[in-house]
Amino acid sequence: MMTSMMEKMNTDRYRRLLYSASLFSLLLLMLMVGGCSGNAPRDFNAVAADGTLSQGQKVEEILGGMSLEEKVGQMIFVGITGTEVDATVRDMFARYHFGGVVEFDRNLQSVEQIMVLNNGLQRTTYGRLPLFIAIDEEGGQVARMRDVLPPPPAQLTIGQTGRPELAREWATNISGSLKAMGFNLNFAPVADLGSFKDRHYSTDPKVAADFVSAAASGYEESGMLYTLKHFPGIGRGKTDTHLDTVVVDASPELLNSTDVVPFARVIRENSNDKQMIMVSHVIYSGMGVQKPASLSPEIMTRLLRDQLGYQGVVITDDLAMGAVSRYYTPGEAAVASVMAGVDMVMSCHIYKNQEETAKALLEAVKTGKISEERINESLRRIIRAKLNLAPPKRELIVKRSLDA
Repeated sequence: MMTSMMEKMNTDRYRRLLYSASLFSLLLLMLMVGGCSGNAPRDFNAVAADGTLSQGQKVEEILGGMSLEEKVGQMIFVGITGTEVDATVRDMFARYHFGGVVEFDRNLQSVEQIMVLNNGLQRTTYGRLPLFIAIDEEGGQVARMRDVLPPPPAQLTIGQTGRPELAREWATNISGSLKAMGFNLNFAPVADLGSFKDRHYSTDPKVAADFVSAAASGYEESGMLYTLKHFPGIGRGKTDTHLDTVVVDASPELLNSTDVVPFARVIRENSNDKQMIMVSHVIYSGMGVQKPASLSPEIMTRLLRDQLGYQGVVITDDLAMGAVSRYYTPGEAAVASVMAGVDMVMSCHIYKNQEETAKALLEAVKTGKISEERINESLRRIIRAKLNLAPPKRELIVKRSLDA
């Protein structure tokens, strides 16, 4: 009898303990869920469309909801190898949270295929920050998908007309076509004074500035992000940074009165949040610089940020180019570039290099070599630019004559 009573008491106590533990677990779960739901980051599109928030508040809300891995990934611009979003691409973007992708002829077959590809790439972001989807559609000899979209005339051809309004018209035309296929960023116009082939408007600083400014206005009015390249100007280079080191020994005074002029004008007159500036890999020894501009704080921070007052996104040219890759590993180059002041590093061609870039940057932040506040500075600029991305227009602009 006594044993039976003891067993019943033990059973009742066990049940009470179990009930208390269950109740505590339930309350804890409710607190966790409530806390998570109250602090969970909202979808990027929801924040972007929230009319009650200022742009600065939107930026901080989006930034506050990002993990360190997402922040680092947003600073990397990549390329893919195929014509579709395959398992490798999905895995890479899910794992490393890349901020942008640039496409080449290897990726582009038809209007329909390109639209499917770009839509698929955007779907990899899963409601987070949209991708920059870029292309080099300068015109002339540097233009992609010629069988799909007739390219604009070369910049030099446009410049020789003496009519800057044509640069604006062509920027507007190409923006409509690119946006219809899902692109939101063009790596154009070239702001260099002279270049290889016919990629520049003019060798005269004022003339070049007139045409670059007109093109910038055309892109901006069309809702297309654009890129001034290749800061602070590669026109004086005698060889090609795709292959190896290029050195320009012009003095700061000479560069500022010539090569820098087209960049400075657009920086001053147009919205920095609707443009990027691509930095070259040239070594500007006359400015006391012994590294490529893309790895140089003297060029990207002191000249571009401090002197010219640029507040937008700074991106490197492809770090796989010989002027950099012959002397630095992908990870070394990326870390050095971010430490020098760049916002986005570009790795266009090899998945292994992209992985190494992401891992090296993340490790540099985790070990304190690069502070998280430093990458937050870049993320604020990237987010501001992405808040300016306009939805694509479903129309293709046909080629127009220079005489129109």
